Amino acid sequence: MKYPFLYSYRRCPYAIRARMALAFTDVQVEIREISLQNRPVELYEVSKKGTVPVLITIDGLVIDESLEIMLWTLKNNLNQTWLIENHNKEIEMINKNDIFFKKWLDRYKYHDRYPENSKEHYRKNCSHILSDYEKQLNKTQYFLKDSISFVDIAIFPFVRQFANVDYQWFENHYNKLRSWLEEI
Repeated sequence: MKYPFLYSYRRCPYAIRARMALAFTDVQVEIREISLQNRPVELYEVSKKGTVPVLITIDGLVIDESLEIMLWTLKNNLNQTWLIENHNKEIEMINKNDIFFKKWLDRYKYHDRYPENSKEHYRKNCSHILSDYEKQLNKTQYFLKDSISFVDIAIFPFVRQFANVDYQWFENHYNKLRSWLEEI
């Protein structure tokens, strides 16, 4: 194997953040794009979860969590600037995004699959978290500081998905978040 390879799906927010970290650190990988409707047997052979992203390093190490892929590539690159030494606050913010925001985002995007509430109801639940992001961006140019970091890239694909459901609504309600999204 000349390069590590990454099982990926182009629109998966977890795969997007892993690819962004790999690209930022100039780690060359062979990307194996999968179809979610027809996942390859090889994917299940390396990761029982069968989800993306999955990175297999040249040494044969299998990393099947997007944050772990990000941390692996950042920790192995001495010139990176995204990861601070004590990144507990970053991980806490990312976990809140991945657990709470993602739940409501999926219901907002696919509101017809969740008819027990309206699209607006799901958007309102997303908005509670987005409002926190907006407040933070009133203090700093990016999340946590005035330069881009690990947390910005980890959260970016999810905010992007939210915005793409109804960009005009998003643009009218989140000025700082819109600028942050466009910058990234």
